[in-house]
Amino acid sequence: MKQLILFIFSIAIYTAAQAQPSPGIIIKGTVTDAGSKKPLEYATVTLFITGNTKPVTGTVTDKSGAFVLNDLKEGNYTIVFECIGYTPFSNDKLVLDKAHPVIDEGRVSLLQKKSSLEGVTVVSQSKLVVNKIDRMIFNAEKDLSSQSGVATDVLKKVPQVSVDVDGNVELAGSGGVRFLINGKPSTAFGSNITDVLQSIPASQVKSIEVITNPGAKYDAQGLGGIINIILKTSNAKGYNGNLSLTGGTRVENGSFNINVRNNNFGMNTFVSGNQRLRSYNPFSSDRFTKNGSGQDHLHQSGVNNFERHGVQAGMGFDWAVKKFNSITGNISFNHFGNSAHAYTDESLLLNSGSNIPVLNRINITNNFSFQNADFGLNYKRTFLKEGRELELGVNSSMGKEHNRSTNAELAEPKDSLYYGTQSTNPGKTKETEITLDYTEPFAKDITFGIGSKASFYDINSNSSVLGYQPALLSYAPNPSLSNGLSYHQKVYAFYSELGFPLFSGIEAKAGGRYERTEISSYFSNAQHQVQVPGYNTFVPSVYLSKKIGESTSLKLSYSKRIERPDYRELNPFVNTGDPKNLSSGNPFLLPEIGHRFELAYSKDFGKMGAAMVSLFYRINDNDIQPYIVYYPTYVVGDSVYSNVSVSTRQNIGMEKNIGMNLFGDLHVNTKLSLRSNIFFFRRHTINTLDAGFNSNSFNYRFNLNANYQFASTLVAEFFGNFNSARNEAQGKYPSFTTYSFAIRKQFWNKKGSLALTANNFFSKYVDQKTVLSGPGFTLNGERQIPFRSIGINFAWKFGKLEFKKQKPEADNNLNAPAE
Repeated sequence: MKQLILFIFSIAIYTAAQAQPSPGIIIKGTVTDAGSKKPLEYATVTLFITGNTKPVTGTVTDKSGAFVLNDLKEGNYTIVFECIGYTPFSNDKLVLDKAHPVIDEGRVSLLQKKSSLEGVTVVSQSKLVVNKIDRMIFNAEKDLSSQSGVATDVLKKVPQVSVDVDGNVELAGSGGVRFLINGKPSTAFGSNITDVLQSIPASQVKSIEVITNPGAKYDAQGLGGIINIILKTSNAKGYNGNLSLTGGTRVENGSFNINVRNNNFGMNTFVSGNQRLRSYNPFSSDRFTKNGSGQDHLHQSGVNNFERHGVQAGMGFDWAVKKFNSITGNISFNHFGNSAHAYTDESLLLNSGSNIPVLNRINITNNFSFQNADFGLNYKRTFLKEGRELELGVNSSMGKEHNRSTNAELAEPKDSLYYGTQSTNPGKTKETEITLDYTEPFAKDITFGIGSKASFYDINSNSSVLGYQPALLSYAPNPSLSNGLSYHQKVYAFYSELGFPLFSGIEAKAGGRYERTEISSYFSNAQHQVQVPGYNTFVPSVYLSKKIGESTSLKLSYSKRIERPDYRELNPFVNTGDPKNLSSGNPFLLPEIGHRFELAYSKDFGKMGAAMVSLFYRINDNDIQPYIVYYPTYVVGDSVYSNVSVSTRQNIGMEKNIGMNLFGDLHVNTKLSLRSNIFFFRRHTINTLDAGFNSNSFNYRFNLNANYQFASTLVAEFFGNFNSARNEAQGKYPSFTTYSFAIRKQFWNKKGSLALTANNFFSKYVDQKTVLSGPGFTLNGERQIPFRSIGINFAWKFGKLEFKKQKPEADNNLNAPAE
């Protein structure tokens, strides 16, 4: 902690020393409205060398219309003044020399354009997919068919992202994804990522940022990279809002946003909710285990009755206190939950002894709820020198969860209860982050960044379990199944990165991040307390980018990542809900380390569309995968379970992935556009736990999106998606196909719309077949997931706005919504 205080103190001293204006020639002036003579805030002022189209520098005006450009060199220049809604003005005869160190442009008056923007709807012309040096941005607002769904429906459209039928997300073939909301972490993601993503209405999502090779400024956590979900806000002066309501046969949701801004202060607030209606999911499995010269056969089949719901609400503000100071803050409240009621019919046929199978029925109920509150406060200081910034942020998230479950095993045909448990599991989580970042432009194309971060993650949970006592025909506390846990994780991080030009027009960004991780945990029912020693991680990252002409770019990048096991993966508590299929955490798990290389090429064809190609290679050490072991008998406390498989997470060994992603956006004509993404990779797993069980597999994903504009207010869209089987160390998880059709009609001067969406309308279920094998067992399973649905969405935009160009944020600021 002393090192952190010393580091912050050093940054403060350095900032104070650098805060004075740099020497050089200065241009100053004010920009006003030619008619009203009022100052124009956020008008852009750009300086060019005469005859050159690449800007030398630029700035925006403050609320008094004033601007200053400093640290300029001698020469002939052109200065351009622009503001949305006004005709640009330029002076191409500007001469700078040291004999006149201060050039006063005086008052520059801009004429309003004849057309008025007040009170009308402005349709964004931004591209659906934007590719930047360190990230890719998917503008979800421009997508049609996903708007009546949830956040996972939007993620299906994003290049390199795949979502299975249960809502589990992978990025570039890895499930280790660091999720953020508006650039901030949330304890909600630590509870159940699937529940959170499927409880956020798609109409609430503005854009999704994907960073497969994060730079040094970002956390090292997340082997696959970072997915940042940007929720809707507005920076326009005045007020505006939108309402979205969806009713359907499988999903219902709604969202309401309103934004208010006056001069240098703005506020936004929102509320949204989602309900996945109760569905019936048939399932079956057959497990074959060795028994002497033969085998035992366990057959299970049943139905899971499932529903999910979620509600979010929040507000935020941004305030430009003075010319160089701004404060932003936010607070949000979330509630997520699900409930399931299932029964399983079970028959066990033993190879030895009687051939009469043992028949049982298992009844299981589970109710889960999670509430949390997220808080954030951020201070930003800019300086007279363009690009110099100091930023301090504090973010905290507090959550409370409760899980209640029961299971009862009855012997058939008499339906006599002989085994059962009843459990309650309350818990609390808290996550706090303190960040300090400083950026210094050393020269025209050289930018240095440095910063630190302290993260604190605390979890306290207790599980009380009652076990059925057949002799007493009642339930009593079962100490061997009950448990309590206390988990505390601290991560201290320091980073620095430098952006600079190389030869032949190549731009480079290189950085390093050091993280110190300390974990303290206590598991009450563990036979031996396993304390994870503190460890250090150094994470380098390198980006090389070259722009070829105005429409083509080439990027080469490398990053090192880490995947720390969470407390659920470490907790040795044994879940006995299904007495034949137990699950447990593994307190001996080591962090997974990944190295990823990527080469990307992008081409913009203007009105015809765009294309992107990326090649990647990733190698994972201490690779963590699900792992099943079969036991003829297994002891938990004072209970003995027979013919049981135990599922845990294990450091399986090493995994190597090499693959390619192809993305194309083709505008066939003014009415028809096609978009497609193909992602495929080869996976090689070296299994150090079970020699001889290495695996090689080929995995791929393909989707196609077709959009047809019948008229200016009528558009239709088709989306189809196929994911191949997912291969892990012990077998194959199922492939699946989904498709959807949507049509939208706009009215009320395009402020209102109705959309009809249909998903998988030719079949009720998506069939999921799993084939797994390991030492002494094989397992074949099948689930049927209800996927057919029809929904109708109503959306309405309202407000009275005065649009002004906003001060641009740096490209590497993940906390800023994408423009």
